[in-house]
Amino acid sequence: MSRLNRRTLLAAVAAWPAAGAALAQPVWPTRTLRMVVPFPPGGPTDIVARVLAERMGRELGQAVVVENRAGANGSIGNEAVARAEPDGHTVLYNTSSIALAPALYKHLPYDVLRDLAPVSQTASIPLVLAVTPSLPVRDLGGFVAYLRDRPGALSYGSAGSGNVTHLAAYFLLRSQGLEAVHVPYRGSAPALVDAVAGQVQFLTDTVNSALPLIREGRLRALAVTSRQRIAPLPGVPTVAEALIPDFEVGAWQGMMVPAGTPGPVVRRLHDAVLKALADNDVRAKLAEQGTEPIGTSPEEYGRILRAEMERWGRVIAESGVKLD
Repeated sequence: MSRLNRRTLLAAVAAWPAAGAALAQPVWPTRTLRMVVPFPPGGPTDIVARVLAERMGRELGQAVVVENRAGANGSIGNEAVARAEPDGHTVLYNTSSIALAPALYKHLPYDVLRDLAPVSQTASIPLVLAVTPSLPVRDLGGFVAYLRDRPGALSYGSAGSGNVTHLAAYFLLRSQGLEAVHVPYRGSAPALVDAVAGQVQFLTDTVNSALPLIREGRLRALAVTSRQRIAPLPGVPTVAEALIPDFEVGAWQGMMVPAGTPGPVVRRLHDAVLKALADNDVRAKLAEQGTEPIGTSPEEYGRILRAEMERWGRVIAESGVKLD
């Protein structure tokens, strides 16, 4: 046997174990992926999730179907994913409420850090304080004065008790010594419907879900809760500049999977998320909604989750808000 042929044969034999291991690896994904959104259809989380799901499906070669599992401020959907088979075919599209829940509920049926694994933080969305147009106020100062003269007479909606849309309004009211009745809903969409109808007089909601109604004149925007003004509503001041220095409350979103999901699957999901967030069409759709794409590593998202849980734990403990 020639030296060349011997070398070729030895190289082939050496490659057999690696080739066998590659062939032994199951192909993923093998079927449709289920993206659980723990809020109703049409809300701010659902809007972004569907944009990403469509683009990720093209990247992964399998459809990514959004499944809405609303209730308990996201905890029903969160638990469903925490208990799902960790094979990469079930993912959670979560919101910042997942970092608030441990401080708000004594008996959560899942542990965020133990039962779920981070994939990526995906987006950040400012909140907007909006009122029903029948309310005779045009700015934040007028709003505060109107409520101060009518303690407990007005009501405000939210996407659920303990949701960031609830706490943003709660802290705003508390800082000014104002009283209003909180009406929690099973997501932003029904809260917005009742705000338009005047069943509740105001709410703080994410810009991406409230923006169409503001543009149509069916809601009136008074302030945004971000540190700076936002492009979709350039004429609307921040709460910080109009009333409360350093006031900033925002909502963020991310993707998680059941703990124990194989590392290579998490990495491929992560890569698909980042490619979706880098897509020009996706970015254009998010920009129209006032949504800022982020995209982090799983490790960074894990650090963000822990930091947010600590931050909101302190804030909620100081406020005395409890939901059970």
